[in-house]
Amino acid sequence: MEKTPENRELVILNAIAQALNREVDLDQALQATLEKSAELLGLHSGWIWLLDDETGDPYLAAVLNLPPALADHPRRMAGTCYCLDTFRAGDMEGAANVNVITCSRLQWLSGDTRGLKYHASIPLYAHGKKSGVMNVASPDWRELSGEDLRLLYTVGDMLSIAIERARLFARSVELGASEERNRLAREIHDTLAQGLAGISLQLEAAELLLQNGADSRRVQALLQRTLDLAQTNLEEARRSVLDLRAASLEGKTLPEALEKLVQEYVLGSRTEIKFESVGGNRRLPVRIETGLYRVAQEALANIVQHSAARHASLDLELTPSLARLRVKDDGTGFDPGRLPRGRYGLTGIQERVKLLKGDLRIQSEVGVGTEIDATVPIIPRLGSRGGKA
Repeated sequence: MEKTPENRELVILNAIAQALNREVDLDQALQATLEKSAELLGLHSGWIWLLDDETGDPYLAAVLNLPPALADHPRRMAGTCYCLDTFRAGDMEGAANVNVITCSRLQWLSGDTRGLKYHASIPLYAHGKKSGVMNVASPDWRELSGEDLRLLYTVGDMLSIAIERARLFARSVELGASEERNRLAREIHDTLAQGLAGISLQLEAAELLLQNGADSRRVQALLQRTLDLAQTNLEEARRSVLDLRAASLEGKTLPEALEKLVQEYVLGSRTEIKFESVGGNRRLPVRIETGLYRVAQEALANIVQHSAARHASLDLELTPSLARLRVKDDGTGFDPGRLPRGRYGLTGIQERVKLLKGDLRIQSEVGVGTEIDATVPIIPRLGSRGGKA
């Protein structure tokens, strides 16, 4: 049976609808839509901008096959551009409608753009509220037909609904996490508080035995029971706190929390520390935010306590698929092959990055300084996602 234009549209929309229905996670839904749209419309590259729910600031949420001129330079995909400016300003004659425009990020770029110059800009709305913009492009760009533009507009509507659904799901998960934190707080009070009270009573009893000249073996046995009780409570505390979000992240995005952390360390040390973030104040999974915050915390503590550095920097780079944290100083440095005594923070950093299934690189030279570079995946590594960005 020969495929009519109507049949072709139904096939494409059905494929995208199935991809969106399989995904509750927002990152995966965005990636699936990009890949299906490109595959079925014969396009090559694409990216999706979303507006932050709270601030309205845009952030890069998904990419597919970015050319090297952009993929190798994430900063070029940060900040605003023509289509974002017109979309946020409500210019319905510009990039806010499904339209083909010259890409302001690619127009004057030197380097390998793989022939990309134009893209189609698809606005994303949910219940009349601006959600973001999807851009799709191809090096052998052809003028899109009215049928193609209508199809992209429908894809944009479907994606907008999926974005809203994913955000509602994320809020419900966050509410569940809040309830779980309250449960853990009650559990800590019921177990740890009672355990500490038991330790206190045991120590008071041991003190009385010593004052009354009791046999040392009785005192020793009592102290051993106290030690066992303390160890049990320590294990209970560790189990509980592993499930809790870092308090410093409550109500803040990771960049905001890191900026505050740097300010605190600057006030308490002679080291000048600069912080820079690329990729916007996007929300990340709690385990990633907490893990990277702790990595930064331990790295900065090492700098202030051990390095005697005059200058240091903390850089966070967020892309749709990766989070990269780099901490650098000009301090005393060390031999990476021989971990210095007392530098347990470096071991903690290695363990945290490993738990996040990330990659860690530590470079240091005596008298020169140290650089810690941690990269962790934000979405599962399910094959190529189209470049480094």
